[in-house]
Amino acid sequence: MRRPEIFRSIRFRLTVVYSTLLFALAGVTLAITYLAVAETTRPQPVTERTAKVYNDNKQYIGTMTVAEVSQIEAAVNYNTLRGLRDYTLIALPALFLASLGIGWVLSGRVLRPVGAITRTARDIQATDLTRRIRLHGPRDELRDLADTIDSMLDRLDDAFRAQRQLIDDASHELRSPLAIIRTHLDATLTTPDASGDERLRAVAIVDRATNRMSRLVEDLLATARRDADAMNDADVDLSAIAHEAGEEAFLPDRPLRLRYETPDGLRLIGDADALRRAAANLLSNAVRLAPAASTVTIATGRTGSWLWLAVADQGPGISAEDLPRVFDRFWRGTASAAASRERRTGLGLAIVRQITESHGGQVAAFSQLGVGSTFVLWLPAADRTGQEPPPAVTPWP
Repeated sequence: MRRPEIFRSIRFRLTVVYSTLLFALAGVTLAITYLAVAETTRPQPVTERTAKVYNDNKQYIGTMTVAEVSQIEAAVNYNTLRGLRDYTLIALPALFLASLGIGWVLSGRVLRPVGAITRTARDIQATDLTRRIRLHGPRDELRDLADTIDSMLDRLDDAFRAQRQLIDDASHELRSPLAIIRTHLDATLTTPDASGDERLRAVAIVDRATNRMSRLVEDLLATARRDADAMNDADVDLSAIAHEAGEEAFLPDRPLRLRYETPDGLRLIGDADALRRAAANLLSNAVRLAPAASTVTIATGRTGSWLWLAVADQGPGISAEDLPRVFDRFWRGTASAAASRERRTGLGLAIVRQITESHGGQVAAFSQLGVGSTFVLWLPAADRTGQEPPPAVTPWP
């Protein structure tokens, strides 16, 4: 037979515990009091004795019951102890009922924050994580629990918000190349009257749209891997990472000069492949936007307990209004005609920031229209101790 709900609640169990402890404590106190009184008073009933009574003329009148003074005192104590016992037997049930009531009230007050947490958790849905407990009162274990749950909800809300934003942005970005592919397939490739040149032009457009979708999917997969913290940390040489990224990103058919300023001995703990991708993304943007016969510089160094990697170009630059948004997902600047022409995914710099922050670092960008841009990654050195913040970043070089 299933027990009623009230008997399975924590409040009922706490009430039983509180009342049992109070009742046991009161019972022990009364027992000790009773034994102490019995031990100190030595009570006993009166032993009746009879004595003959004579008048002043020594004539026998009759008999009467008499007792010694000590026996009278003992009898008084005996009656007192018996009264104490009777009152104790009456008080114990009343005390038990009172302890149940006190335990019920106290357990209710103790569990009141748990009720607030339960109600808030019941109201929270996967699509609405804006509710918070915000428990007031003393800084005890329940207050710490509520604050921890609120902090967890904040992180979940941010994660769901970022996920929804990523899905919306990705859907928007994929919709355009899919529409281009379908339009040219319907208008040209499936039309018998289309000329060979029209078909070749449609194939080229579909190929560009497909390549754009491929880049977007690759960048989305890279973003998802970084979100999952799937890193292979090892001892890494930052200067070697910079050289490898330069070799991969540099295009020999472009009339550009790639300059290295990479001293040795810059060690950190991190994922070499991820860091190489971050540096390659910066170099790819610099090489793509840099004018002919200009110089792209990649440099590394150390300031205090922080290592830095910087990529500087002499490209068109970024306006002051757009500069705070360069690391946002799907952001694409409009200062360059090449950027609009190539239709980049807008995830390259967002991945750079994600990789850097997953290594405990920070990113910074500096730019001036018509002069060029500099991107700096700050990463903690392998021998870094304490919580020293990154130094104030200034444009480089």
